[in-house]
Amino acid sequence: MKMSQLTPVIKWLSSLLALWRFCGLLLFALAFLIATVARAAAPPNVVIILADDMGYSDIGCYGSEIPTPSLDSLAKNGLRFTQFYNGARCCPTRAALLTGVYAHQAGIGLMEGDSGFDAYRGELSRNAVTVAEVLRPAGYRTYMCGKWHVTSARGPESDNANWPVQRGFDRFYGTITGAGSFYDPATLCRDNQFITPVNDPEYKPRRFYYTDAISDNAVKFMEDHAGEHGQKPLFLYVAYTSAHWPMQALPDDIARAKGRYEAGYDAIRQARFTRARELGVLDPRWEMSSTVGKWDSVKNREWEMQCMEVYAAMVESMDRGIGRIVAELKRQGRLENTLFVYLQDNGGCAEGLGRNSNADDIKDKVFSPLGPDELQTNIWPPMQTRDGRPVLTGPGVVPGAGDTYVAYGRDWANVSNTPFRGYKHYGLEGGISTPFIVHWPAGIPAARRNAVVSSPAHLIDLMATCVSVSGASYPKEFKEESIQPMEGVSLVPAFVGRDLPRTAPLAWEHHGNSALRDGKWKIVTEYRANQSTKWELYDMEADRTELHDLAATHPEKLKELVGKWQAWADRVGVQPWPLKGGAK
Repeated sequence: MKMSQLTPVIKWLSSLLALWRFCGLLLFALAFLIATVARAAAPPNVVIILADDMGYSDIGCYGSEIPTPSLDSLAKNGLRFTQFYNGARCCPTRAALLTGVYAHQAGIGLMEGDSGFDAYRGELSRNAVTVAEVLRPAGYRTYMCGKWHVTSARGPESDNANWPVQRGFDRFYGTITGAGSFYDPATLCRDNQFITPVNDPEYKPRRFYYTDAISDNAVKFMEDHAGEHGQKPLFLYVAYTSAHWPMQALPDDIARAKGRYEAGYDAIRQARFTRARELGVLDPRWEMSSTVGKWDSVKNREWEMQCMEVYAAMVESMDRGIGRIVAELKRQGRLENTLFVYLQDNGGCAEGLGRNSNADDIKDKVFSPLGPDELQTNIWPPMQTRDGRPVLTGPGVVPGAGDTYVAYGRDWANVSNTPFRGYKHYGLEGGISTPFIVHWPAGIPAARRNAVVSSPAHLIDLMATCVSVSGASYPKEFKEESIQPMEGVSLVPAFVGRDLPRTAPLAWEHHGNSALRDGKWKIVTEYRANQSTKWELYDMEADRTELHDLAATHPEKLKELVGKWQAWADRVGVQPWPLKGGAK
């Protein structure tokens, strides 16, 4: 064939090739555009819900008889972690959750108040950043409602440099301190301004109850976000004070729990244990620890039942508020791409505050009503209601109302922590184990929903997870301060059924109560004054309820883990307990 005859074919092929190239470029550009849009749309909203002083079995989807339909629904359409750990007490947990480093590294190895060492300053360290401080530069609007409790600056004249608005949150409604009345909470603030339930210009409910106030203001923040910043993802941190003492709840909620606890401690524990096994959140190999309370010998049985009825009412009220938050996300079309997390700050609380009568303490006291602008100053008795009545404690005082202040006590805490030993404060599983629910339809495959995750995980993992899903950058420096590296790992692999990439053990210390978890092994010790440290060793795969101490039969493993704990303690700044002071 002559070249002249091939020319049209060559031109046609050249045109076709050019068209292919154009189409290829067009497809590439289209793919780039789609990827760009996808990246722009990808960062999920993040909602973290933290409950207060509740045990492993206190919500329905972990075995409880307390109705928690909102949390149960989130779990059914998400994931439940069965070995998630908190920091054993409120302040350390909040510090680690917010910063992604251990509480000691965040400056709150104990509670509020400066104990003289960098790990025990009682203030969030400037060498740590909060999740809000990390997400805001990535385009997030950041909101918080509820209990802050990571600063000692809680008075009207205090330096507020470590309050939420100064630590990355665009808006805040809640309390700076850690406890108090549900009807008139001390240190109630809106942003940086102290308020009272009666002088708040933005929130005027028919009946003020702090759990409802936290939920209502969280929903309002979300509504405002949709109207003013709807194009941006939101980060919402909701820290309820339910079900921390005092046992105070609304009458209708208490009425629904009436008579539920007549069977007593052991019967409720056994029912929870059975239910939790059926739900898959307890391994069948794990035995139940002993029931502490003896129901047959309880003298004030009616009062004991009332304490637990009010506790259950507090949990139910919180769950209802969580349902309102979920409903608002759904109304805005945000629920599909919201990483929604629920957990608790420590195990059930055995503290006995308010369980003894204060009649002698208040018999000569006269209280005057508080004006609308007067702040409630006390967070535990002796104290008064806003209308001038004394707050009463002890057996015979029916808990629930605003003029009562009662904790539910050790024996019900043992029920809350079913099936584990130990309580808030301690490194035993009853002190550090929490339900952990993750709901994220856009990020959890449909086939994985309602699954349980048995991989051990910890509060320090929340920062790494938020950084991973948001595309935010975790800084090496922030506001001219060097920032410690994250301690945790992202939980995202677990969302799709993969193992977590953890290489370091998890560790604890609070009040000298210490623990370390390394794979299936755990060591734990309880501080006892004037006694040498006695470490226990447990195989957590076979015996997570810590009933069979293997320290004597595996001395080399014990020695190895104690060495790892000491290396961790030295690295994060743990000091021998009791603290003996240090450089201010």
